[in-house]
Amino acid sequence: MCIEVKYGIWNVTQPEMGSVNALVSCGYSPLSAMILASRGIHNQAEATNYLSCNTPLLDPFLMTDMDLAAGRVGLAMSRGEKIAVFGDYDVDGITATCLLTDFLRRHGADVVSYIPGRLEEGYGLNPIAIDYLHGLGVKLIITVDCGITAVAEAELCREKGMDLVITDHHECKEVLPYAVAVVDPHRPDGGYPHKNLSGVGVAFKLAAALAGDQEEVLKEYADMVCLGTVADVMPLQGENRVFVSQGLESLRNTKRPGIAALMAESGCASDNLSASTIGFMLAPRINAAGRMGQIDLAIELFLTEDPEQAVQLARGLCELNRQRQSVESEIYDQAVSMLPQGQTPEAIVLADESWHQGVVGIVSSRIAEEYSCPTFLICLDGEHGKASSRSYGGFNLFSALTTLAPLLESYGGHELAAGFTISRSQIPEFRRQICRLAGEYYCDDTPRTVLEADCTITPELLTTSGIDSLSVLEPCGNGCPKPVLTMNGLTVDRINMVGNGRHMRLRLRHGRNTVNAIYFSATPETASIQPGDLVDVAFHPQVNEFRGERSVQMNVLDIRPSCAAPCSADTAAYHALQEDRISPEDAAALLPDRTMLSIVWRYLAANSAPEIQETPICLCRKIVRWSNQPLNLGQLMTCLDIFRDVGLLTTVRMHKYLSIRLTPGDTKADLNASRTMQQLLRAKES
Repeated sequence: MCIEVKYGIWNVTQPEMGSVNALVSCGYSPLSAMILASRGIHNQAEATNYLSCNTPLLDPFLMTDMDLAAGRVGLAMSRGEKIAVFGDYDVDGITATCLLTDFLRRHGADVVSYIPGRLEEGYGLNPIAIDYLHGLGVKLIITVDCGITAVAEAELCREKGMDLVITDHHECKEVLPYAVAVVDPHRPDGGYPHKNLSGVGVAFKLAAALAGDQEEVLKEYADMVCLGTVADVMPLQGENRVFVSQGLESLRNTKRPGIAALMAESGCASDNLSASTIGFMLAPRINAAGRMGQIDLAIELFLTEDPEQAVQLARGLCELNRQRQSVESEIYDQAVSMLPQGQTPEAIVLADESWHQGVVGIVSSRIAEEYSCPTFLICLDGEHGKASSRSYGGFNLFSALTTLAPLLESYGGHELAAGFTISRSQIPEFRRQICRLAGEYYCDDTPRTVLEADCTITPELLTTSGIDSLSVLEPCGNGCPKPVLTMNGLTVDRINMVGNGRHMRLRLRHGRNTVNAIYFSATPETASIQPGDLVDVAFHPQVNEFRGERSVQMNVLDIRPSCAAPCSADTAAYHALQEDRISPEDAAALLPDRTMLSIVWRYLAANSAPEIQETPICLCRKIVRWSNQPLNLGQLMTCLDIFRDVGLLTTVRMHKYLSIRLTPGDTKADLNASRTMQQLLRAKES
């Protein structure tokens, strides 16, 4: 199946040259200065504030209830009470659990760590866990990365005589749980300036409050704080930027045998470690423990001091990740097969009894990106279901679930990722209502598939030294993204397929200069390109190192026909058709057969309620993706003209977009009677 990796529109921000020159005069490279200026940075002071990794850390006691939390934990330590650190089964929760467990043990506390089984218990505090911890003699439960919505569970703790300290970073509901302390930067009555801490970030703040020396605690646990912050996609601004910057340095020289073993087993080179490396290589392996129901592997990995055990644990996590990938692929194929062919819904809601609860979140994310809409996958168990959801295009999941709370048994999460439980009988109504909310959110004319690019550059700026200078932007991630550049008027010189035909390696030419590019998960058909085409390219700049030589490489995000191009070969033929000067060869190339006409018509019929508004190239690519059949832009426009000739549809050009409405009534028509079809046939025969 083809994968759509295209964008409906490129939003390219061009920098104000006065700001660029001012930044260059401060020592920034021209390329770095252009990117900073495109992001609204005008001078040295603003650049320092944006890029600084030395922002002073905020006082933990600025956080509401931190004094109560530290006081109760300190009391438990002085009394020798048994303490339980209760976390979540993702990277953020695992690192938060291990950080606080290790810190408390090093300070003499009697501590057990507990992360619920994803499959058996689900997310957060639950009666099974509370009963178990009560049986162990636990007097104080400290939650990390969970607990903010556990109202009923908090009451159960009180009934059993166990105190509860909640530390969390998720959105709050109107009613907070009953606890000795509820520490969450999102509390509406809180005054903590930095709202976007991760769960491990809040756990670190508690440890710092207990220790009284924040810098020393960070020096000891920066690696864990970094892993959780990056894996939970927190904005890399303010304190988070400090955490990740110091954490990356700590990871490069880690003293923890488990982390060192995992980096070695996953092929992470310490000298090339970045936030992206964590997100794509380390985090999935750590997450695999929770997803596949073996959370103890991850806890032991972080806490072990035995190098040999660390190696075995790291290998176990990598094997679990391979199993996870296999299960993910199966669920993805099944979920996609359940979608109505050719339709692009406002939101996707699917449910199945056979899906693995630990993996559906990843599949939700993948489908959301691929189909450009919020996605909800529900694992059914009898009359109830547990769902994982991922957002798209800024749609606020937590707000939407709050609106639909009467349909749900429970829910929680963030704007971009959330989970809930629901009765099987309520799923149809939930699907209807969530599609309504998404439709209202997307009701404006702004395309959902928007590529945000920093700026358009000229070839002379794309050098190895220029790309090296972009290291000043690190660490890159949410809130400080990797640079996205565009370059116009490049000729496709050569196309080679790599990765068993799944990816394209390109050579692009501008004048006498050439540059290599890699375009993942794309083919010439889905990209609608061929050698000789003049194109514009959106890409991440990078330096490729091979056999000791360094060269510029584009990591391509999207390709479109060049704004500078007269037109590509197929569109040139189409324009020649409009002017009645088409050659026999071009006529033969444009002339659609019945299969092509059928594919285009069926796609239009499935998606035209009440109309389709797309850029022609984006529409062409969507049809290719849907049908898995080749179709170029000239052929698509020809098909539309044929349908219009015989009264099956109307088309209206609106700036960059084409509005298509099918004509009500009988859809039977003699396509051979089309003026366009007759014109092509005559030209072909001539």
